[in-house]
Amino acid sequence: MRRPLLTISQILDWADAFRERHGRWPQTTDGWVGLPDCTWRAVDTALHQGKRGLPGGTTLARLLLERRGRRHRRYPPALTPAQVHAWADAHYRRTGEWPTVASGRIPDAPGETWAAVNNALVTGIRGFPGGSSLAHLLDPGTRRHAPQLVPGQVLGWADTHHARTGRWPTRTSGPIADAPGETWQAVDAALLVGRRGLPGGSSLARLLANHRAVRNRAALRPLTAEQVLVWADVHHARTGHWPTPTSGPIADAPGETWAGVNRAFAGGGRGMAGGSSLARLLAENRGVRNLAALRPLTAEQVLVWADVHHARTGHWPTRTSGPIADAPGETWAVVDSALLNGSRGFPGKDSLARFLARHRGVRNRKALPPLVPEQVLAWADAHHARTGAWPTHTSGPIPDAPGETWERADAALRCGHRGLPGGSSLAQLLDATRGVRNHMALLPLTAEQFLAWADAHHVRTGRWPTQAAGPIPDAPGETWQAVDAALLVGSRGLPGGSSLARLLANHRAARNHMALPPLTAEQVLAWADAHHARTGRWPTQAAGPIPDAPGEKWSAVDSALLGGSRGLPGKDTLARFLARHRGVRHPGALPDLTLEQIRAWARAHNQRTGRWPRYTSGPIPEAPGETWSTVEKALNRGRRGLPAGLSVHRVVREYQTETGSAAPDRARPS
Repeated sequence: MRRPLLTISQILDWADAFRERHGRWPQTTDGWVGLPDCTWRAVDTALHQGKRGLPGGTTLARLLLERRGRRHRRYPPALTPAQVHAWADAHYRRTGEWPTVASGRIPDAPGETWAAVNNALVTGIRGFPGGSSLAHLLDPGTRRHAPQLVPGQVLGWADTHHARTGRWPTRTSGPIADAPGETWQAVDAALLVGRRGLPGGSSLARLLANHRAVRNRAALRPLTAEQVLVWADVHHARTGHWPTPTSGPIADAPGETWAGVNRAFAGGGRGMAGGSSLARLLAENRGVRNLAALRPLTAEQVLVWADVHHARTGHWPTRTSGPIADAPGETWAVVDSALLNGSRGFPGKDSLARFLARHRGVRNRKALPPLVPEQVLAWADAHHARTGAWPTHTSGPIPDAPGETWERADAALRCGHRGLPGGSSLAQLLDATRGVRNHMALLPLTAEQFLAWADAHHVRTGRWPTQAAGPIPDAPGETWQAVDAALLVGSRGLPGGSSLARLLANHRAARNHMALPPLTAEQVLAWADAHHARTGRWPTQAAGPIPDAPGEKWSAVDSALLGGSRGLPGKDTLARFLARHRGVRHPGALPDLTLEQIRAWARAHNQRTGRWPRYTSGPIPEAPGETWSTVEKALNRGRRGLPAGLSVHRVVREYQTETGSAAPDRARPS
C-alpha cells in the first residue's frame, strides 16, 4: 500500500503538538506520530533520503533546529572569541575565578559547557581555527604573567603525583596539587604548542616516556607475528587454552593485552599489515580452530552426528544440546546457525528442527501436523476410559499421541491453529459432544434456588452454609464457593454485588460477620453486669462467648471498642471501658501511690504478722488488687507517682530508722 505524502508544515505541526503534550521536542525514538503506520524514525528517514514528497538532505533534529530553534548536539551553533570572553567575564564576576575546562555548564548559554568550548578551540570546530584552548584564549586577559615552565619542573610534579597516587599523570588528571592554578591539561597543551618557555612538538605522555620510561600508548613499539606466537605458546602452556581477544593482559609483555594485539592485526597498526586477526594467526600457524573460518558441512555429515546422538541419548538433538561429541569443537547451536544463515555450504533459511523433521521424521514443534475435532475426541474418550475422568487443559501429555499435550490441543481449539477453526476450547468441545460440565458455560442460577439448597444444608447440619462449606449435595458439580462468587461478581444470571452471607442474613436472619449489628455502651455494660453476677468476675477480652448475646464474643466487643466499629467511638478497650464505667481495676491505669501509704500498709503487715513486709510478701489486704511485688516494681522504676530507685526493703528500713522500730526480718519472707 502506497504511504501518504508528507509536508514540512505537517511535520512541524506534529512536533508542536508533541511538545505541548510532553514538554520537550520529539526524537527519532519516540514512536508513533499523527498518521497510522508512521513513526518519528520513519519521518527522520524520509527527511534524510527525500522520500514521501520531502526534498531530502536534512533530518528531524536539523529541521527542528532551523524552524523551531531546538538545540541539538550534532549541530551546535558557531562561536566567536568575543562571545567566549563575554561568558568568561560573567563567570569571573559571579565566582571571582576565571573558568577552566572543569567549570561545568555556562549559565549564560544554556546547553553550553566550558569543556565543549575548550574542545572546539582545540579541534577547530564551530568557527574556530583549532590548535588553541580555553586557557590559551583567556591567557592574555587572565594569566598575562603566567610563570614559565621547564621540563624538569613538570617532571618533578609528575614524580610527586606518582608517589601520591601510584600512577603517572595524564592530560586528564586534573589540577596539579603542587602548583595551584595549574592543570595537567594546560601543561600538555604548553608542551604541544610550545608556550610558556617550552619548545613545543611534545606532549606529557612523550615527556614521561622519554624521561621516566612510562609506556606511551600513542607510540607503542612494533609487533611481529613471531613475537605474538611466542606469547601465545606461553599462554597455552600456562593455561591449557589458546588466547582470544578477551584473554586480558599478556603476562610476558607488561602493558600489552590480547585485545590490543588483535586490534593491531585487524587495523594494521604497530607494523602489521591489517586485515587479519589473532584467531586467523593461530589457525594458520598453530592449527587452532577459527570460528570465523570453519570448514564446510554437508547434510550427510550432520545426519550421521544426529543419528549417533539419538543412539547414545535416546533423544534427537536440538540447538541447545551442546557440543557434538563426535566432532570436537562443533556444537549443535553452531550447526543450527549455519543452517539458518546459509553458511558453511548450506543454502540457509533452514533450522536443525526442520532439517531433522525432513530427513528423520522428527516432530518439529513449530510445524506440527494438523488436528481435527474427531481426533481430539478419540483421545479424550481413551483418557476417560483409562482414568475415569474427562481431560482438561492441565491433564498433561496425551499417551495416545506422543509429543501432544492437552494444553496444546486446547490452545489449537481456541486460537485456530493446526487446521482447526478456532473460537472453541477443549471444555466447550467436550460439553457439546460428550455432555461434560463446562465451568465456563454454567447454567443460570436464582436466589430462590440458593435458599432452597441452604435450607437443606441447615436441616442436614444444623448450621447455615458459608462459602467454605464445600460441595452442595443437592446440586452435583456446584459448590458454596462458586455460589458466593456468582452472587458477588454477578455471573450466571445474577445481578452481583451480594454474597452468600448477605443473602442468608436478608432472607433467613443468619448472622453475617461482615455486617454485624451496632453496639451501645449500655448494652455492653448490661452484658458485663450479667457476667459479673454469674461468675463473680468482670469479663476480659479472653472471656469467650457472651451467653446473653448468641454469636457475640468478648474479644469481638474489645475489637469494636478499639477499632471504632459497630457504632462505638474507638481507641478504647474492654478493660478501660469497665474501669471508667464500673471502677474495675485496670492494670494499664493503676492509681498513684505515696510513700506514706506504703508505710501504713507496712505497719499493718507488721502488726498482723509480726514481720515487716518484703517484695515477696504477696497481696496487701488493706489495698485490694495491690501486691508487694507491684509496689516493689513501682518503687524501682519510679511509676505511679513514686520516685525511682527505691525498694520495699529500703522504704521499710528508712521508716524503721525514723521511728526506732525493730529491724526488718531478713531471715525469710512472710
